[in-house]
Amino acid sequence: MQTATSLRLLSATLLLGASLATHAGPPAIYDEGADAKAAIQTTLNEAAQARLPVLVVFGANWCGDCRMLDNTFKHGPSAPLIAKSFKVVKVDVGRFDHNVDIAERYRVPLKKGIPAVAVLSPQGKLLYATEGGELADARAMGDQGVYDFFTRITASSAPPAK
Repeated sequence: MQTATSLRLLSATLLLGASLATHAGPPAIYDEGADAKAAIQTTLNEAAQARLPVLVVFGANWCGDCRMLDNTFKHGPSAPLIAKSFKVVKVDVGRFDHNVDIAERYRVPLKKGIPAVAVLSPQGKLLYATEGGELADARAMGDQGVYDFFTRITASSAPPAK
């Protein structure tokens, strides 16, 4: 009797585990519950110390192009460029219903697509924004296209030489 109960409990546990694994999906790359304004301010403070511009990346966990861009920042040819040239903060836009005011503040029209970026000086001044959906097709751009894009904006947002 106890063996049958144990088997039923084990079966139920395995089914629940399989169900959760099926629905878990890929790990989140954007913190959907973050206070984006506070995160940007914290990153601006870090950027001031490091004397680097801030790269604000607008995107969502459901977005394949956002995932590709995030992966390129971590493992692609852009990874060393991004790491040495920017302090990065990611801002979740949900289904274009979260943090829209922040994107608008930095002249990033989310309707042109995500991922989208704004580059800020360490003092919070807008230096560059993807106003035309330049990264919205990041998967088609590939690692090299993303690298080329960030090489261009890194050059345009670098502080003047002393």
